[in-house]
Amino acid sequence: MAYEKIKISLNDGIAVISLADPATMNAAGLDTMAELRAAFAAYARPDSGARCVILTGEGRGFCSGANLSGGGGAGQSANPDPEGPDSGAALETVYNPFMTSLRDYPIPIVTAINGAAAGVGCSLALMGDIIVAGESAYFLQAFRRIGLVPDGGSTYLLPRLIGKARALEMALLGEKIPAKTALEWGLVNRVVPDDQLMSTAQEIARSLADGPWALGSIRKLIWDSLDNDWLQQLHAERVAQKTAGRTSDFREGVMAFLQKRVAVFNRK
Repeated sequence: MAYEKIKISLNDGIAVISLADPATMNAAGLDTMAELRAAFAAYARPDSGARCVILTGEGRGFCSGANLSGGGGAGQSANPDPEGPDSGAALETVYNPFMTSLRDYPIPIVTAINGAAAGVGCSLALMGDIIVAGESAYFLQAFRRIGLVPDGGSTYLLPRLIGKARALEMALLGEKIPAKTALEWGLVNRVVPDDQLMSTAQEIARSLADGPWALGSIRKLIWDSLDNDWLQQLHAERVAQKTAGRTSDFREGVMAFLQKRVAVFNRK
């Protein structure tokens, strides 16, 4: 697939997907979403060589939200409803399936946030297993400004990440949450100087890419824990441990521990 709205690269197990539409500050229109879906699906294949994905944005911002200027935003429907516009149609057919695919992704995801992460761009940012923000980054639930409700899974993610009170503050007031505040609230993992954003993301991704096969199971367990009860989660851990314990990475990890050396995992 030829990409016009994003850029991709793969180097030594680390895939980088960059939103690259400066004219819209990387708005996530339907065209951009189609390219993101294709790129993430390609790197999810076991034979792709990718062991970790970094998602970031070029230019002044990470993602300004859905494209409302005619490029196919979440508020448009290909099949008009006789009762009026269906502002949720594209969510059902495009955005929600993609966000779910990120939740179920087989390898770790690092999001590197520069500038604005607004609207559905905020949701994309929060899908990172590790979220690194530049000092100029900010997070914005902009929906109330245009008379819509938060989407992209943000009403699910925000209360679980920062609690009900702060989630409501973001959604109801629609104020910018600067990177420093986001770190204090637990919305992101790290805040670094802007010129160190990608080097920090690469360093984290390197650690993840060099990790064992079990990292994919770890991220799944944590995501599933948001909905499971205690006994369900214990069972999920038990099942995942059975699988992880049969990998060559487990054998290598034990041998490296006994031999007092650094383990070299092959993700098998």
